[in-house]
Amino acid sequence: MTYHFETYGCQMNSAESAALALVCKERGWEEIHEGEMEASGGADLVLLNTCSVRLTAEKRALGRIAHYAGLKKKHKRNFTLVVAGCMAQRLGDKLIEKYPQVDYVMGTRQRSLFPLILEACEKGIKALLDINEEPEFSFSKSHLEEGQFRSFIPIMHGCNNFCSYCVVPYVRGREVSRDPENIIQEIRLVGERGVREITLLGQNVNSYRKESVDFSALLKLAAQEAQKNGIGRIRFLSANPGNFSSRTIEVMAENKIFCRHIHLPVQHGCDNVLKAMNRNYTRKRFLELVSEIRSAMPQVSLSTDILVGFPGETENDFDETLSLMEEVKFLYSYMYHFNPREGTKAFDLPDRIEDEVKKERLYRVINLQKKHTTELLKARIGSTEIVLVEGISRKNADELITRTEKDEMVAVPGNKSMIGSFGSLTLSSLKGNTFRSNEISLNNV
Repeated sequence: MTYHFETYGCQMNSAESAALALVCKERGWEEIHEGEMEASGGADLVLLNTCSVRLTAEKRALGRIAHYAGLKKKHKRNFTLVVAGCMAQRLGDKLIEKYPQVDYVMGTRQRSLFPLILEACEKGIKALLDINEEPEFSFSKSHLEEGQFRSFIPIMHGCNNFCSYCVVPYVRGREVSRDPENIIQEIRLVGERGVREITLLGQNVNSYRKESVDFSALLKLAAQEAQKNGIGRIRFLSANPGNFSSRTIEVMAENKIFCRHIHLPVQHGCDNVLKAMNRNYTRKRFLELVSEIRSAMPQVSLSTDILVGFPGETENDFDETLSLMEEVKFLYSYMYHFNPREGTKAFDLPDRIEDEVKKERLYRVINLQKKHTTELLKARIGSTEIVLVEGISRKNADELITRTEKDEMVAVPGNKSMIGSFGSLTLSSLKGNTFRSNEISLNNV
């Protein structure tokens, strides 16, 4: 039996696809990659793990569903088509109504039903599943992709914040924190399998709390276990500024295993807009948090999310976002303009901003961020860094692509035997947003 997965959206979706792939492999199934689909005649099961955060992500997934539905309908291909993830949770049986060729819709809270789907495929029958059978989210034991030296480790799921523009709480549900013992067991497991870097995941990762263990306490436990099992780096995504505690900063500053990079989504620079977005902090609080982080870890780099064109946003409101960017100077940003998502509070807000205005404001944000990124990167030329070798460059087979703890990319001569190793190098020049180095010396970090 063979399977083919396509994953869209966030790192959590990638982790969950890896967990589902592990279930397949434990049953003896084999993976068919994209480039092998035609030559092999296709897979027995095709699963699309979808995203709902952006309308463009849903449109892309719908296009792929239509593609595979067409293969089943027009070319009489006999395979099982599964739509999973956030869009599956949001639309449910509406997807089957539109595409009858879809065999199963598996939302974010029905993943424990996946083995039943595989069993039905193996027997050549259709499983009768109750999509309401699993009302609460359950975590998988492992999310490690076979042969990888980096691994995502989900620690919590869902979100209680209900930002007015965001669909996540509706498709992921309320916050559920994973048992800390299970998290530590997974860290131990991936360390034993050669993983060198882990990323702790959650839609609102720093709101983690399980009984007496909060996020800062979990970080301390994770660092201890990682160091015992050969893991050299820990990252986490994605942190809400309103939940970022001083104790978390202290734990990070005390232990070098935590990468000196934090993704801290600000979304906007104006208090009026932040309030309308239902973000649980002010501009002043965000800037105080940035100052506290940089005081404790002077070498830290920061990235962010920025949303422009929110309903009612004035030109003065927008200017406050630009001024916040100037004050903080993020290494990079994920920048986008407001698109209404049905079901969210912002969907019905008045004073919508015209598309041309949204696009013009986004253009200005992008240009300012490019300026800051270039300035920050150029200032780093000549520094010596420890990097993790991630792979071979797509542009040059004789070059490696590596990453610093500050989340910067560095190209350096080398061969594939170095992949997954830590090494030291000097940032000698900059091409675009990628550093170049003349040589790398491997070490035992």
